[in-house]
Amino acid sequence: MTDHEGALQKAMVAALKADPALSALIQGRVYDQAPEGAPCPYLALGRCESRPVAADGGGVEQRLTLTGVSRFAGSEEAKAMAAAVRACLHETTLEADGVRTATLRATFADVFPAGDGRRTYAVVRLRAVTEDVSGEA
Repeated sequence: MTDHEGALQKAMVAALKADPALSALIQGRVYDQAPEGAPCPYLALGRCESRPVAADGGGVEQRLTLTGVSRFAGSEEAKAMAAAVRACLHETTLEADGVRTATLRATFADVFPAGDGRRTYAVVRLRAVTEDVSGEA
């Protein structure tokens, strides 16, 4: 069975790290889990929900959350991260390990300060439907 979740994560991380606008902001700091004391700003992959799609050849619907973390005073940097993530991934076709996105859409963004006032978060939620392409001729 193909690992749709792992393949999509691999393709998304590669796309995010390669994007010039996002790299100018976060300098390639995209983490599955941010290391202790990671320098800001950075993006962390969060929740991933998935379920099979009943269609010819199968497929998987995935709902993912990316969180940008900023220590910039105010929300400007966090808003820029959210916009760069949307520009990079919205309606983009990604492929890795025999899995390709049939659809990929940014469905939600929220920018808000942390309770301690030292960080600002940018949460972007995505919806993807992936399909297995490893058997295509």
